[in-house]
Amino acid sequence: MSATAQERPEPVGWIREQLAAIKELLDRPLTTYYLILGCSALLLALGLMMVLSASSIEALQKTGSPFSWFFKQSMSAAIGVPLMWVCSRLPRQFFRWAGYPLMALAIIGLFIVIFAGVEQQGAQRWIDLGAIHLQPSEPAKLGLALWGADLLSRKARNGRIEWRHLLIPLMPGTAILAVMVMLGRDLGTTLVLMMIFLALLWVVGAPLKLFGGILGLMTVATIFMIITEGYRSERIEGWLNPWGNAQGSGFQAVQGQIAMGSGGWFGLGLGSSRQKWSWIPHAESDFIFSILGEELGLMGTLAVIALFGLLGYAGLRVAARVNDAFVRLSAAAVVAWVAGQAIVNIGAVIGVLPITGIPLPLVSYGGSALLPTLAALGMLLSFARQEPGAREALAARGPGPVTRALSWLGLGGLARARGAGRVSRGKR
Repeated sequence: MSATAQERPEPVGWIREQLAAIKELLDRPLTTYYLILGCSALLLALGLMMVLSASSIEALQKTGSPFSWFFKQSMSAAIGVPLMWVCSRLPRQFFRWAGYPLMALAIIGLFIVIFAGVEQQGAQRWIDLGAIHLQPSEPAKLGLALWGADLLSRKARNGRIEWRHLLIPLMPGTAILAVMVMLGRDLGTTLVLMMIFLALLWVVGAPLKLFGGILGLMTVATIFMIITEGYRSERIEGWLNPWGNAQGSGFQAVQGQIAMGSGGWFGLGLGSSRQKWSWIPHAESDFIFSILGEELGLMGTLAVIALFGLLGYAGLRVAARVNDAFVRLSAAAVVAWVAGQAIVNIGAVIGVLPITGIPLPLVSYGGSALLPTLAALGMLLSFARQEPGAREALAARGPGPVTRALSWLGLGGLARARGAGRVSRGKR
C-alpha cells in the first residue's frame, strides 16, 4: 500500500471528526446568539435588495422614481435595527410588562380599522395616516406572544404550567383579537395569530382533545370566511386549478410559478426579473419569493429557506436552554409566528398552499411587519444572552464595536466605563 493511501483518513473516521466539530460548535455558549444575529442580518439585507429589484418598475410607474419604495423600506430598517439592538439589551422583566400595553394598543388599532380602515384587495387592514399606512394586526402578533407567555408563566408551579389556565383569560383574549382581525377580512393574519396560540398550547402540554377542539373551530371559521367572501372562494379555485383559469383567479399563482421556473438553478441575476414588469401583482410584498427565485434561482431560494430554518432552530434552542417559563413560552411563540408565516408565504408562492396575502418576514416590503419582527428577534437575542455561559463569553470578547468607536473619537473615558460595566455584568 502506498504512503498516500496510508495517510488518507478513513471515511467513517472523517465523518466522526466533522460531527464532533459540529457538536463542539453547537455547545458554545454564544452559538444561539450569533445564529439569530447572523440569520436576521442576512435576511434583512437580502430583503432590502429584493425590495429594490421587485418594486422598481411599479414604483417608477406610480411615483416617477424606481427607488421610492426601497427608500421607505430602508427607513423602516433604519428604525428597526436600532430597535432590535435596544431590545437585545433589555431585561426579561421589560418584555413581561410590554405585552399588556401592546395588546391594548393592538385592540384599539383594530377597532379603528373596523370602522375607519383602508381596504385593499378585499381586506381592511390599514389605518391611513397620510404619508404612511399602519397595520395594527402586525404588532398584535408580538403583543399576543408576550401577553400569553406572561399570563401562563405567572401561573407556573415548580416549573410546570397547567393547561387549564389557558381557559381564562388567554383563550377569550385570543378569540377577541382573532375576531377583530377577521372582521377586517384578514384571514392570513388570523391564521398566524392562531399559530402563536397553538404554540403556547403545545409548550404547556395541552391534551390532544383541546388541540382537536381548537383546530376544529379554526377549520369551521376558515370555511365560513371563505364561503361568505367571494374573492376567497375564487382564491381557493385558483389554488386548486391555477392553470385552468390562468387569466382570472389563478393569474397571480401562475405568474409566480413562471417566475420560479424561469430562474433555473442559479437565476437570471439580481435586477434581471422579467415577471416584475407588471406581471406579478404585489411582487414586492406577498410574492417577493417568486422574484427571488427568478433572480437567484433554486440555490437562492434554498438559502433563504435554510436561513429561516436556522432562525427557527436558534429560537427553539433559546427556549430549551434558558430555565425560565416566560422565556420558553415567548421564544416558542415567536418561532411559530416567524417560521410559520414564512412557511405559509413560501407555500403560497410555490402552489402548495392557498394565497393568503401575508408577507415573508424580514424580506417583503412593509414597515408595519418589519418593525415588530425585528423587535421580537431582538428579544430572542436578549434571551440568548441569558444562556449558560453566554454573559461570561460576551464579557471575555474584549471591547465591542461601539466601545472601539468611542475610543477612536477620543472618548476614552466613556469607552472604559462601558468596558468596566460589561466585565462587572459578566461576573454577576
